Parts: sequence; structure tokens; C-alpha cells
Amino acid sequence: MREIVVFSGSAHTGLADRICADLGVGLSPVEIHRFSNDCLQVQLQVNCRQRDVYIVQPLVPPTQEHLMELLLMIDAARGASAAQITAVMPHYAYARSDKKDASRISIGGRLVADLLVAAGVDRVLTMALHAPQVHGFFSVPVDHLTAIGVLADHFRATDLTNTVVVSPDLGNAKTATQFARLLGLPVAAGSKQRLSDDRVVIDAIVGDVAGKRAIILDDEIATGGSIIELLDRLKDIGCTEAAVATTHGLFAGKAVERLRSHPSITEVISTDTVPRPDGFPELQVSSVSGLFAAAIQRIHDGESVSSLFDGVDPTHAPPQPKLPF
Repeated sequence: MREIVVFSGSAHTGLADRICADLGVGLSPVEIHRFSNDCLQVQLQVNCRQRDVYIVQPLVPPTQEHLMELLLMIDAARGASAAQITAVMPHYAYARSDKKDASRISIGGRLVADLLVAAGVDRVLTMALHAPQVHGFFSVPVDHLTAIGVLADHFRATDLTNTVVVSPDLGNAKTATQFARLLGLPVAAGSKQRLSDDRVVIDAIVGDVAGKRAIILDDEIATGGSIIELLDRLKDIGCTEAAVATTHGLFAGKAVERLRSHPSITEVISTDTVPRPDGFPELQVSSVSGLFAAAIQRIHDGESVSSLFDGVDPTHAPPQPKLPF
């Protein structure tokens, strides 16, 4: 069996350390040097020849810097004759750029996928893509993990009487429905229109939320604009209070200030796919390192990764018999 070698860029070494601890392997050192002309150079400090190399690097701000680090590490591993190179990207930032919805607009999700493949990656391991169709942008295998089981475990330890799961928009309603089923709760969703990067309008709520406590589930919180708008609409129609849960807690701009000061919020929980923000001691963080470690081990051993979703995501259930023609 080939040896596992794990490297990390500078984006989130804390998560890489936790994944390695769960795997029972050491995090291998990387030297990243910046020249006077601002170009980066990467040198992997451990032998990669005929080894399975895993490079942990979420795309978080400064996103372009961390993307370039990842591409250079993949290129270095390929040049060092690695047997297989897997990019472990807990947060794939460019998944938001998944379609041509305006004239002469770039589709960053596809471009970044092409860059990773051109650099030499053999496989991608990621979590909670903002747009699931980005999975299809890659010409190499992609293992797409979900954190809803981890988030559901947090709420199972609380009183869920008279509670409803609420999605900020209809696009996330399928995931919210799966999450609600794990908790045995009803589900509702907002009808959202995005005006700009940090401005949205929610003009209706589909579902019964009056007099109930809400658990708002979103795959990613950046500026917090959608969450605040949803909280205000929920309050208008009689929702008493809300907990906020997300996989990718980026909390950019004024998000921390917005969420900490809103009177309807009882708690905010995120996973550690991205680094913890400063100035948010109330934030509760559940680690997904165990999921990534289990996926890496299964990939290395040639075992099924979909079994990690048993009872969590029916999309990854065993194949069903097909009807005869």
C-alpha cells in the first residue's frame, strides 16, 4: 500500500492539523517563498515519489493568493512523481460563479476546475458546493461531502419542540429538507432576490413559521445580508427566535457585527471548513476534520466514500434497480 503524505497551504493549517490527527499521520512541511517581484515559489519538504499526496487548502480570503499556492503545490507534487494528487478543498469559493447569467460574464467555477486539472490534480475532495452542478465542471473524480449530519448532531442535543428548519432561498431548500428530516422537523423557505453582493430582498416565506422557533440553514454565510433579511421577514410573520447554522462561516465585512447584534438570534453554529473569524467568541464551531480524514482514508484504500452519507444524504444511497425497458 502506498504511503499517505499530507501537505497544507497557508489558508487553514489548523484544519489540516486536525485532519492529520484523525488520520494518524503527520502534516508534512511546505516552504512558501515570496520573491521581490511578488511571485510565489513552493517547495514540498517531504519525498512524494510514488506516494498518495493530499493537499489541504480551502479557497478563503485572500482567495486568489490561496488558489495560486494550491496550484503551485499541485505542480510541485506532480514534478516530484507523486502517484496520485488529491486537492482537499473544504471550501470551493468559485462555486458561486457557476453560470452565464449576464452578458460577457466569466464562469469562474469552470475556469478554476480547469486550472486545477491543468496543474496536475488527479482528484478533488470538497464539501457543500454552493452550486452542486460545479461538480460536473471537473474532468477528474470529485468527492463531494456534506456537513448536514455534523450540524444536525449539534441540534439533537437541544429542545426542538415547536421548531422549523428554514432555508433562506428555494435553491437551498432541498438540503434544508434533508436536514429537517434528520431532525424530524418541518421545513420552510424564503423567496429571495439578490440585488447585489450584500443586498437581497426576501418577499415571501413558503411554509408555516408563525409562533415557532427557527433553525436557519445556509451552505455559506459571507456578509450575512441574506440571513438578516430572512430574520426580519420571519419576525414580521410571528417567528419567535432563530438559531443560525452554516457549513462555511466566512463572515466577511460586517457579518459578525450584524449577527452578534440581531435580537432574534439565539446561537450561530458553523463548521471549521474555513478559519474562525476574529471577534466572534459566541460562535460555536463543529469540526468536519473527521469526515475529511475518513474520506481520505477511504480514497486511499479504494473504498466507497458514499457510505459516509448513509442515513444523511439520499443522493448517495446505493443504486436502485432500474425498470426494464
